[in-house]
Amino acid sequence: MTTTDAVVIGSGPNGLVAANLLVDAGWSVVVLEEQQTPGGAVRSDDSVAPGHVHDTFSSFYPLAAGSPTIRGLGLEEHGLEWVQAPSVLGHAFPDGRWGVLHRDRGATAAALDEQAPGDGDSWLALCDTWDRVGDDLIRCLLSPFPPVRGGAGLGRQVLRPGGMELVREMLMPARSLTEKLFRGEAARMLVAGNSAHADIGLESPGSAAMGLLLALLGQTVGFPVPRGGAGELSAAMVRRLESRGGEMCLGERAEGVRVQDGRAVAVRTASRELSVRRAVLADVSAPALYGGLVPWDQLPTRLRHRMGRFEWDPSTVKVDWALDAAVPWAGAPELSPGTVHIADSLDGLSLSGSQVAAGLVPEQPFLLVGQMGVADPSRVPLGHEALWAYTHVPQRVRGDAGAGRSDLRGVRGTWDEADLDAMAERMEQRIESRAPGFRDRIIARRVLGPRELEARDANLVGGAINGGTAGLHQQLVFRPVAGSGRPETPVKGLYLASASAHPGGGVHGACGANAARAALWQHKIRSPWRRT
Repeated sequence: MTTTDAVVIGSGPNGLVAANLLVDAGWSVVVLEEQQTPGGAVRSDDSVAPGHVHDTFSSFYPLAAGSPTIRGLGLEEHGLEWVQAPSVLGHAFPDGRWGVLHRDRGATAAALDEQAPGDGDSWLALCDTWDRVGDDLIRCLLSPFPPVRGGAGLGRQVLRPGGMELVREMLMPARSLTEKLFRGEAARMLVAGNSAHADIGLESPGSAAMGLLLALLGQTVGFPVPRGGAGELSAAMVRRLESRGGEMCLGERAEGVRVQDGRAVAVRTASRELSVRRAVLADVSAPALYGGLVPWDQLPTRLRHRMGRFEWDPSTVKVDWALDAAVPWAGAPELSPGTVHIADSLDGLSLSGSQVAAGLVPEQPFLLVGQMGVADPSRVPLGHEALWAYTHVPQRVRGDAGAGRSDLRGVRGTWDEADLDAMAERMEQRIESRAPGFRDRIIARRVLGPRELEARDANLVGGAINGGTAGLHQQLVFRPVAGSGRPETPVKGLYLASASAHPGGGVHGACGANAARAALWQHKIRSPWRRT
């Protein structure tokens, strides 16, 4: 039997952050990963076409760049190199106009002002407020709930001019906020398009938070990518872990957590049992932990009832293309953006989200597009492009909003090969409308539907990429269930370290960091005479 201080189940970014913090504290740590490659939803490969490196799941990392925890790991010393596209983000409109988030805020403001006088000043005022409160706000958002330290710093800052207003604006519906702040569609869509990364409707309270957070991080730290592929971020964390004595076990699936006298004492795999002296940290979804790795007879009845109301975020369909030339965008910006959003208007963005919420496959889906050759030329042959796009679809499809249109193949929601082809064609049609001739440049394509995403990462249940809905009813003290908000579980020495825990989805490492710090703190209380 193997004995270790801690076992981390899952090697996604949260699991790897947790493992690194524990080894830094002198603990022996074993990480179990059922896949043959570490990283969870932070991986890359060239299986679409040789020489074209695509990120299998996530791609751009403003939250990682803004995360004090990930910055504090010093991953650059372990081979990580961040690179940036010439501009951060572009929103492509049907008439060839663009809204562009430039690396320089002055350039962003000037471009917005050209389209709607006054929007540039509004943008700069927003950036100035972020300069004062942004660091404390990030610290507050990524800390365990309640955020005592981050909250204290934020409390001091919000009393200064503009601080309280920014907090209020983040709690607003994204649509109300953008229409209040800006006159032009370009500025509105830069914020609202980022809001649509989460599954909160643009008319719902709190939806502005994601939009402001990503837009202002984009304006301060950019949307960086790891040189060579997303997998290089995970590889750097693994190298750091192993350099400090941590152990990574690939292709070894955790099958259960053994609980004795109310405490997690071991983790079972198909071939062995790992005895745990101090803690088990689970970078798995809440439903996979409660009633899965830990049977219900070891958990409170009330938790089972509450988990029955756990809600997933929408499913995802992602398409990767290898192109033999750059995307022929109409009216392309002089400085190419790494990330592109495609939605016709604020109304169109609202409609697409509403259709998903109603269980309908969107007729004109909102697309998030990544130009990886633009962001990192080392990933593609000279002149080529590694492009991807993803869109949200319902977890349970009740119908197709595009049914009846002769130019669209119907989608039933079974997500078999026919459905995936039809959805990929719908997405290609959206890109073609902004970039005539795009389809002529495709040399290879890969379509990853809900089943394929979950097969590559068991945490992406049904293609959900955020570990559960980001709706206010399942955030803060309600994540993953009412009365939670912290990584501790009803089992002593067992911690939830995945995006199902507060603060939720995104590559920021906070869920893993919060779990690791809780484990360290609890052990310090139990054994104050022992160094940790």
